[in-house]
Amino acid sequence: MLEMLKYLVGSAGASGYGSKSTAEEVTQSSTHLNSITAIVTGATSGIGEETARVLAKGGARIVIPARNLKAAEEAKARIVSELECFDHSRITVMVLDLSSLNSVMNFVSEFESLNLPLNLLINNAGRFCYEHAISEDGIEMTFATNYLGHFLLTKLLLNKMIETAESTGIQGRIVNVTSNIHSWFSGDVFEYLSQISRNNNKYREYDATRAYAFSKLANLLHTVQLAHRLQEMKANVTVNCVHPGVVRTNLNRDREGFIKATSCYVATHRKVENVNGKYFADCNEQGSCESNTKSAHLAERLWSTSEIIVSNLTGKPQP
Repeated sequence: MLEMLKYLVGSAGASGYGSKSTAEEVTQSSTHLNSITAIVTGATSGIGEETARVLAKGGARIVIPARNLKAAEEAKARIVSELECFDHSRITVMVLDLSSLNSVMNFVSEFESLNLPLNLLINNAGRFCYEHAISEDGIEMTFATNYLGHFLLTKLLLNKMIETAESTGIQGRIVNVTSNIHSWFSGDVFEYLSQISRNNNKYREYDATRAYAFSKLANLLHTVQLAHRLQEMKANVTVNCVHPGVVRTNLNRDREGFIKATSCYVATHRKVENVNGKYFADCNEQGSCESNTKSAHLAERLWSTSEIIVSNLTGKPQP
C-alpha cells in the first residue's frame, strides 16, 4: 500500500526522482550526450520515441531501427520538428525486424558499415501478440521479438560497444526494457521454451499474457547473465533493466499513463555509472536482477540455450 501511494503521488526516491519525473528532468545534468551514439529499438512510438527525442535533444546521435520504415521516418520527423536548430542527419533510420534473425544480422552488418561508435543500446521494442503467431524462423512471435531478436542484437553489437568505451573513455550502457509482469509467469521455463521455439502450428494452448510474461522474464535473465559476463571481461560496459511504467503505445492502445523517464535515467545519469545488473522502476534501483528473477540459476542455462537456438536457425556457431 505504501509503495502504491508513493507511486501515485510521485514521491522522489533515493535517486531524487520518482514516478512523475520526466525524461527531460532526469537528463538535464547529462552534459556529455553530444558525444553519444545510441541505438533505440521500438522508437517509432511511445516510450521508445520519447527516449529517442530526449536523447536527441541533449545532442546525441540516434539510430532508429524499425521494420516499418515509414513509421520510423514519421517518428524522426516528429522529433526533428520539436528540436530547434537540430541537424536531422544525426538521426538515422534503418531496417530491423527483431522477429527475424536474418534481419538482425543484416542490421548489424549495415550499422558496422557506417563506422559509427556505439555508446548506448536501449532494447525497448516490445510486441504483444493476442493470437498465436510464429516468426519466419519458426519461433513464437512474442518471444522472438521481445527476447531472441534482442539477445542476438546485443551479442553482435557488444564488441563495438566495448571498443567504443575503450577508445572514448565513456562507459557503454545497455538498457533492457522488461516489465514487472515477468513475475506472472509460472511453470517450467525450459518446458515452455521447447513448446515455443519450434514451428508448431498445432500448439493450441496459447495464452497471450503468459507468452508476454515469459518474454519479459527472459529479458531479465538475459540481463543477469550479461552482467556477469561483462564483469568477468572487465569491460567498461554495463547492463541494467527497467520497468518503464504505463504509456499509450501500440502495445496497449486503450490505456493512458505517464511517459516514464526510467530508461533515460538508467541510460544517462551519472548516479548509474558503474552500476551493473540492477533492476530499476520509477528511476530508482529496486535490487539486483538476480533477486527479481527468484530463479537466477536459470540465467546461464537460458543464455546457452539461446545460443543453440540461434546457431541452429542461422547455421552460424555463436562465439
